[in-house]
Amino acid sequence: MGIQSLRQYEARGLVSPARSEGGTRRFSRSDVARVRRLRELIEAGAKLTSIGIILDLQDENTSLRYELRRK
Repeated sequence: MGIQSLRQYEARGLVSPARSEGGTRRFSRSDVARVRRLRELIEAGAKLTSIGIILDLQDENTSLRYELRRK
């Protein structure tokens, strides 16, 4: 994936990697998984606006499943 794409995704709030003191992006394993999912959705024909909604719903679903397992 190109740096321009990653910058665009970050600008749209689709991915939020940590930054080093020098400003270098530091992608965690979850960031990498999210970018891979982004790519899958793009290849399936989804638009970036829709992808944001899809990813938010998937994150919420994962969180709710985790809460249910804790109970």
